Amino acid sequence: MTSKEIKDLSQDQLKEQIAQERERLLRLKFAHAISPIENPLRIRASRKEVARLLTELSVKGNQQ
Repeated sequence: MTSKEIKDLSQDQLKEQIAQERERLLRLKFAHAISPIENPLRIRASRKEVARLLTELSVKGNQQ
């Protein structure tokens, strides 16, 4: 997701996206622990995506 797309999401949508991204991160970590995944940089990208979503949720929460 681009930062523009993230900023356009509502708080409920952000929470849903965070849950989905955390689930994806968990699955990537498990898959990597069992056998090395083809592109381990996907784990880093997923962590950063969670951080971006949490940051935007925090910003939206502070605005109210």
